Amino acid sequence: MAIFRSNVQRAWFVGLVLLVALLGMGGSVPVLPGALSLQLEGDLLILGIAAVFASVGAIGLNIVTGFAGQISLGHAFFLGVGAFTAAAFGGAPRLIGSGDLIALELDMAIWLPLAGLVAALCGFIVAPVAFRLKGLYLAFVTIGLLFFGGLIFKEWTSLTGGLGLGRDAAIPRLFGFRIDEDGELFGVFLSGDQKLFLFGIVVLLILGFAAKNLARSKMGRALSAVRDRDIAAEMMGIPLARYKMIAFVVSSFYAGIAGALLFTVVGRLEPGVFSDAPGFLLSVRYIAMILIGGIATISGSIMGAVFITFLPRVVRWLAGFALFGFISEAPTGGFLSVTQFEQILFGIVLVGFLIFEPLGLYGIWIRVRNYWKAWPFSY
Repeated sequence: MAIFRSNVQRAWFVGLVLLVALLGMGGSVPVLPGALSLQLEGDLLILGIAAVFASVGAIGLNIVTGFAGQISLGHAFFLGVGAFTAAAFGGAPRLIGSGDLIALELDMAIWLPLAGLVAALCGFIVAPVAFRLKGLYLAFVTIGLLFFGGLIFKEWTSLTGGLGLGRDAAIPRLFGFRIDEDGELFGVFLSGDQKLFLFGIVVLLILGFAAKNLARSKMGRALSAVRDRDIAAEMMGIPLARYKMIAFVVSSFYAGIAGALLFTVVGRLEPGVFSDAPGFLLSVRYIAMILIGGIATISGSIMGAVFITFLPRVVRWLAGFALFGFISEAPTGGFLSVTQFEQILFGIVLVGFLIFEPLGLYGIWIRVRNYWKAWPFSY
């Protein structure tokens, strides 16, 4: 049950973190010697920041769906709660339009935990309904959260700015220093995006290790028992209601943190993003992250979030090759637009993983690792 079972694993993990930090600071990492190198800059760095913050939300969803086996399609609601809570406590009173907004302009050390706690409170309120249902019934109930929450987001204009207007996201100011502004960090000059990326890595490491330890604890083993056979777990003395409630609360906390951070990258919040059809599609994207990355794995959540976040960029990159001439950047320039091909590829990849590799990217990584571990006797 140890996180790192050997010093070799510890060394590889430290090396990976340092490699990601180097990429975030503008370094170049060779992929193919003398031919291809990887560097995060410009729009790739923005996508990297979004992927790191989305990983936090994916870990939260994996806690309730992967570890506890409770299907939740209302994850976008908790993301929205976290985002608007952060904007209310850490945003400036600026509105595209007219009206007064709740804006306290507090420090990030205050509004970021508050965003998670308010979302966790909402999860606590929803949990009594959740632990009485399971499977498809629970999925439909969580979809109802999107419609209920969407109505609140649209009508509570002093908090959200109203439909079609929105408001600015929270200001990432930590202990008086703006993370999103260019400046020096420990004597090294970094852009605002680079500092935001490094900050996201720190948050992801903290929350990732917390989730990993939760999975290794008595509580994590109880959640796995509830997921695999709830009746048998109850006969063994595991209180189903308590552990399902804990799973929803912890998952909602992670979603609130992710929503608060994710929309600092976008810079603006709009209520319609978290309600009805757009909110459902956002929730489905997070479901896809944990399915493609790997159910009930922390590493898989991160892999899936990175995969889904960078998928549109990969499709745009493919559109530049002659082999994919049927894809066009313009909506009417080719047989398929980039957006249409992205949606088709998204569906194919999701179905493909479900059929051929249910363990997701994490399962592929395990196979590759075991192969080279036993090489040259891999047979």
